[in-house]
Amino acid sequence: MPGQPPLSGAPLGGIPPIPGAAPVRRARRIVAAAVCLVLGTGLLGGAAAGSWLTGGSAGPDSRTAYTAARAIWHSVPVDTLFPPVIKGDGAGPGGADRVWTRIGVAPDGGCAGALDPLLLKVLAPVGCARLLRATYTDATHTSVTTVGLVFTEADSAAMGALRTRFGDESLGDRDDLMPRPYPVPGTPAAGFGDQQRASWTVRVLTDAPVVVYSVTGFADARTVTDPQPADRALAEGATDAPVESGLTHDAKGIADRVERVLRKTAAAETKKS
Repeated sequence: MPGQPPLSGAPLGGIPPIPGAAPVRRARRIVAAAVCLVLGTGLLGGAAAGSWLTGGSAGPDSRTAYTAARAIWHSVPVDTLFPPVIKGDGAGPGGADRVWTRIGVAPDGGCAGALDPLLLKVLAPVGCARLLRATYTDATHTSVTTVGLVFTEADSAAMGALRTRFGDESLGDRDDLMPRPYPVPGTPAAGFGDQQRASWTVRVLTDAPVVVYSVTGFADARTVTDPQPADRALAEGATDAPVESGLTHDAKGIADRVERVLRKTAAAETKKS
């Protein structure tokens, strides 16, 4: 988009090594060497076992939690991840209650074609194992919202690095990185295309290998020329059309609740494993 800085493309991760400490006395080196001769095998074996059990330095439960969460897309019913009806108490403009009804679920698949190529490029470091999407409409059938779950191939370090990049570069506010909607024929979302996107949010989780997103628009298929990132617009009290009409509230409200369900489900699956 004109006026927006290009993506840096900087590699994610890559923590520089810690500079070497000052030389120690020869006697201390001799003692350390002796200790290593005695305990070396045990220490190396223990370190290898610890890394395998915990998935590196991410914590003792990280590997189990990530493994369990990554399998949710095929082990948990779609009605759990995308409830047929989502209640948003106080989630609308002025604290009004909202109710969103699911009108379609996309077949699970990959991210290519379902996400904008530039967003795919940004997510490339964490990979895309599977993408789940569903589209909802509000009680008045005047707004439509697609919510998606990108199950990645990354570990906690890579997810943390991606989240840091999103924050440092404000990637979640860039309209050239908006997710694509999922139009559902024969429903209020039949004309929900790229030009109808009015508000969106993208969240990179770090306690699960998942990127949660939502994108919303008007159900009458009108073109929107000034889409607004939901989280920023609501935080700053913006008064643009997507905010005044409640579309930013829908994008944020649905993403919040689907994310909440995902976390709860991931915790339950982790306990099972």
